[in-house]
Amino acid sequence: MGKLVAVLISLVLALGTIQEGKSHRDQPLSGIAIHRTLFDLNEQAYIKASPTVLGSDGQHSQWVLVEYSSPHPSDDDWIGVFSPGDFNASICPAEIKYVDPPLLCSAPIKFQYANYSNARYTSTGSASLKLQLINQRADFSFGLFSGGLLNPTLVAVSNKVVFENPNAPLYPRLALGKEWNEITVTWTSGYGLDIAEPVVEWGIMEGERKFSPAGTLTFARNSMCGDPARTVGWRDPGYIHTAFLKELWPNSKYTYRVGHKLFSGAHIWSKENQFKSSPFPGQDSLQRVVIFGDMGKAEVDGSNEYKDFQRASLNTTKQLIRDLKNTDAVFHIGDICYANGYLSQWDQFTAQIEPIASTVPYMVASGNHERVWPNSGSFYQGLDSGGECGVPAQTMFYVPAENRAKFWYSSDYGMFRFCVANTELDWREGTEQYNFIEHCLASVDRQKQPWLIFLAHRVLGYSSADLYAEEGSFGEPMGRDSLQKLWQKYKVDIAVYGHAHNYERTCPIYQNICTNFERRNYKGPLNGTIHIVAGGGGAGRTKFSSWKPNWSLFRDIEYGFVKLTAFDHSTLLFEYKTSIDGRVHDSFTISRDYRDIMACAVDSCPAVTTAS
Repeated sequence: MGKLVAVLISLVLALGTIQEGKSHRDQPLSGIAIHRTLFDLNEQAYIKASPTVLGSDGQHSQWVLVEYSSPHPSDDDWIGVFSPGDFNASICPAEIKYVDPPLLCSAPIKFQYANYSNARYTSTGSASLKLQLINQRADFSFGLFSGGLLNPTLVAVSNKVVFENPNAPLYPRLALGKEWNEITVTWTSGYGLDIAEPVVEWGIMEGERKFSPAGTLTFARNSMCGDPARTVGWRDPGYIHTAFLKELWPNSKYTYRVGHKLFSGAHIWSKENQFKSSPFPGQDSLQRVVIFGDMGKAEVDGSNEYKDFQRASLNTTKQLIRDLKNTDAVFHIGDICYANGYLSQWDQFTAQIEPIASTVPYMVASGNHERVWPNSGSFYQGLDSGGECGVPAQTMFYVPAENRAKFWYSSDYGMFRFCVANTELDWREGTEQYNFIEHCLASVDRQKQPWLIFLAHRVLGYSSADLYAEEGSFGEPMGRDSLQKLWQKYKVDIAVYGHAHNYERTCPIYQNICTNFERRNYKGPLNGTIHIVAGGGGAGRTKFSSWKPNWSLFRDIEYGFVKLTAFDHSTLLFEYKTSIDGRVHDSFTISRDYRDIMACAVDSCPAVTTAS
C-alpha cells in the first residue's frame, strides 16, 4: 500500500545537567517508529484474540490469547496492542504534518516479539501469545508487524476486544490529607460529570456508612508541553476523581468503595477496600513508613521489555504487597512510572500499585521524569518528561500541597513530620520553595513529633554515585549550599533521596564532616543529619564512584527500599531491604529523649552575645 508517512518519531530522552542512569535513555515504546509504518495487509496472514469480552465477573485485568500466522515469518516480527482499537486517521494529532493521512499514528500500549513464546515461529509461521490487558476505557486490537521496530510493516489486524464496562471506576489510590484526620481517595474512570456523579461510600468497620462526593479532573492533549506526549504518545487519560474523607477517628479501620451515581439513579461500584486512619500527631503507637524512588513499571506478561528496562519494579511491588500488613504509609519520591510521554503507561502503573495504594496512603513526589521540559518552568533543562511537564503526575495523584503544580508539601503521620521538596523547581535560598521548606521544618512540635524527615527526588545532600562524583559535587550543585543550614538548625534526623539508582547511607553529617562516628546504634544528639539515597525502586542501576568518601558508611547497587519504624517518641528503627528477597541489608537505630533534640550543636542554636 506504500509508505504513508515521512516522519520518524523515536524518542531518545535528552539528559539534563546531571547524567542519568542508563535505563533513563529508553522508554520501550519510544523504540517503535510507528509513523514509518507500511501497510501491506496479507490475505494469507492472520491475527485473532480471545476472549472478545473481558471483565464479565468485574475484573479489571484479564489474560488474552493472541494467535497469529504469517506466510513470511521472521525473528523481527512483532505484535502490537492498540487502544482504542480503530486504525483511524481522525485520532491523529494535528501537530504533525503528513504527506498522506496515516491510518496508524499512535504508539501501541504494549508490544511483544512474535517468537517470544515459540522459538519455532520462523519455521512454522504460526504461534500464540498470552498477554494481560487492563481496563483502560477503550477497546483493543492487535496488529502483526514485520520489519522490526524501526521499519514496521502491518500485515494483519485482529478482531477487537473490549471490557464489559470500559468506564468502570478503577485503581483507587489513598493519600494523606492536609489535616491529620483526613484521608483522600483518588480513582480513574470513564464517567464524566455529564454522565454520572462520582461518590465514595465509606465508614468505620462495622459502623454506619456515609457518602462523600468527589471532584473530577482531566487533561487534554494541548495540556501537554511537547512530543511524544502531544503526539504519538497521547492517550485519553479518562477522568480522575478525588474525595476527601474527613474527621476520621485515629488509628481505626475503615472500609470504602468508590463509584458513580448514574442519572438513572443506579450506582456503579468498585470492589470494597479497607484502610487504617492516621494516628493523631504525637500518638505513641507503632508507626511504619516505606520510602523509595525511581521504581517505574513493568508488564507481568513480559511485554514492553528490552534492555532490562524496569523488570525489578515488579519485585519491589511484590515485596511491598507481601509486607502490607506491617506498613502504614508509602512515599514514592519521584520518577514514578517513567511514562516519558506515553500516557497509556500511567494506567498500567496505577494498576500495578493498586493493592498497595488502595490500602495505605501512597504519597508521591515530583522527579525529573515527571516534570523536566524546556521552557516550562523547570529548574533543569532536558526532555526527561517526554512532554508531560508534570501534568499527568499532579492530576493522577493527590498530594496535600497548597498548589499541586508546585508539588511541595508537608505531611504529618503520628510521630513523623515529612517535608517533601520538589527538586524540579528552584529550591535555593530566597525562593518560595526555600521559604516553604524552612516553615515545614520550623513549625513541627518535636515533643509531639520527634522524627523529622526531609524527602526529595534529586540528591540535595550526599551521594557518591558516579554521576555525582564525576561532577565533583557529590550531590546536586547548590543543594547543600542552600539547605544544609536548615537541616542543621532544625535538627532534621534523616534526609532521603532518589535519582541515583542505588542505596547509600552517610554518617550524621554537617558541612562534609561526620558529627557522630557510631554506625548502628545512635544515642543522644546526632549533631548532624543522616543522608540516604534510596533510588533503587526498580529502574536500572547507577554505579558508584571507585572512591568511597569517609562519610559514606554503606553502599549497595541492588534494588531496594527503606523502612522507618517509630516504636515510640524515643526509638526509631531504620531498615534497608532488597527487593529480590525483602531481607534487611542495612539498619540502624536512633534512641534519644526530647532534651537531646533540644541540645545545641554547631549552627543549630541561635548565636548569643554578652548583651543577650
